[in-house]
Amino acid sequence: MSYYNAGLGDSLFSSYGNTSNSYSSNNIISDYASIKNGSYKKLLKAYYAKTKDSQSSSTSTSADDSATITKLKSSANSLKKAADKLLATGKDSLFEKKEITTKNEDGTTTTKMDYDRDAIYKAVKDFADSYNSMLDAGSSSDAKSILRDTLSMTGSAKGYSNLLSKIGITVGSNNKLSVDEDVLKSANMTTVKSALNDTLSFVGKVADKATQLERHANIEAEKANTYNQKAKFTYNYNSGNIFNSFF
Repeated sequence: MSYYNAGLGDSLFSSYGNTSNSYSSNNIISDYASIKNGSYKKLLKAYYAKTKDSQSSSTSTSADDSATITKLKSSANSLKKAADKLLATGKDSLFEKKEITTKNEDGTTTTKMDYDRDAIYKAVKDFADSYNSMLDAGSSSDAKSILRDTLSMTGSAKGYSNLLSKIGITVGSNNKLSVDEDVLKSANMTTVKSALNDTLSFVGKVADKATQLERHANIEAEKANTYNQKAKFTYNYNSGNIFNSFF
């Protein structure tokens, strides 16, 4: 026996030197032989691989499946980005006047300081589409936190519905938003800004909900992956460090 193997054997057998221990020397030698030839290692790996597979399919504590969670996260992120674009201030604001050039009927052009209403309409339309997608995703969830935030979001829409109707945004009976391009582009810009470009506006409220929805979707994603991906061996022998070296 080499010095290494002798040391290993001494370490393994030393804890059983006490005659009061009921574990027989034959069993100890058998275990040692299993460790040396690798069969014990294979047995342990097979056991923990099976345990891991079982856990991965049964320990999810999320109320939603992975497809629903993925859709929730994507929809919340898209809604937040769409809301942030409307809420932007300073040089990134859509509600700052700039030089707008229009073409006249006679072929000439006129340049004046005005709002870029085409850009505003596009941003509002993107926001409405993202809002509706979030509504679909939130309604398909079984997680209480997601459903609560989605319901709160629709409540905000109903609360602002009169103001929104003045700028061409309608809250339908299905709680979804639709945008009338002509009405929005011709609306009083002060009214548009009060509804869409303030932290206390409708868009501001929705942005807050989008942030909460994204956070709760991430929590559900964590719940869906609660199992331990690296099995741990619980040592029953004093020389358990021997087994640990195999992993």
